[in-house]
Amino acid sequence: MRLTEGAPGSRILAFGGYQPTRVVTNDELAATIDTSDEWIRSRVGIASRRIAGPDETLADMAAAAGGKALAASGLSPADIDLVIVATCTPEAPIPNTAATVATRLGIVAPGAYDLNAACAGFCYALATASDAVRGGTARNVLVIGAEKLSQWVDWTDRSTCIIFADGAGAAVVGPVAEPDDAPGIGPVVWGSDGDMADKIFIADRNSFIVQEGQAVFRWATTALHPVAKAACERAGVDPASLAAFVPHQANLRIIEAIARKLGAPQARVADDIVHSGNTSSASIPLALSAMIERGELGSGDTALLLGFGAGISYAAQVIAVP
Repeated sequence: MRLTEGAPGSRILAFGGYQPTRVVTNDELAATIDTSDEWIRSRVGIASRRIAGPDETLADMAAAAGGKALAASGLSPADIDLVIVATCTPEAPIPNTAATVATRLGIVAPGAYDLNAACAGFCYALATASDAVRGGTARNVLVIGAEKLSQWVDWTDRSTCIIFADGAGAAVVGPVAEPDDAPGIGPVVWGSDGDMADKIFIADRNSFIVQEGQAVFRWATTALHPVAKAACERAGVDPASLAAFVPHQANLRIIEAIARKLGAPQARVADDIVHSGNTSSASIPLALSAMIERGELGSGDTALLLGFGAGISYAAQVIAVP
């Protein structure tokens, strides 16, 4: 038996993001439910969010983000041999979104699968893509986090409808350019806590998303900063040298609490949630795409990613910005 020879390391070649055009403000929500702009901002830090139209599918958004990342990478569709879509809101269990998106982008006969780790999904998918490149089972991988959470939200429930939103973010992962180059994706630190599975869930196909906000807040603000620090340690990166900290955009107060405990005061902290809402697996690549487009991060900068959410699942890794 022979084994495939892989690459000495992996890296991200490019990011891409997509958001629906419809902007839903806090004032718009306050016209239909018992809430206010001040109440929403003070509790979750959101000013507005993007919501997909009724005819805009998850695959539409995933393909748009994936297409941008592919174009920015300089690769052609023929160069991609694996497509992974991280999502917890597929249109249907089958067919998988990844194969549909691959065909739309002109990627012929790639490996293709969906991955559900909810809000940690992008970090899980990035880790498995990196392992595939290093293990030799793929040369270049298109990784997409995409969600249409609006179709699973009860728009009369102010505990959830103020939070969740729609969008997609993507990255192209490939091998390091030269054998002696430093890897661009560090080791993943991941885990789960099934005892908390009932804190964020959708009971069945006829139900809406349910979240116990206070329980999630307490868990996230106490349990996750050691995970973030462990990812830095495994990558051999001092938190004090990080250019950015890009956590899942769950709640601005959670983000700020974890950032304070990380010990990286110089790092730019992503706050995409303010105008994007919580887009689950799409939030990290969306935030990174926006930060790069605004010129807030440069090529080679190190960024710590931290995904966490329903499951309860979590994952973190350090990356080099393409």
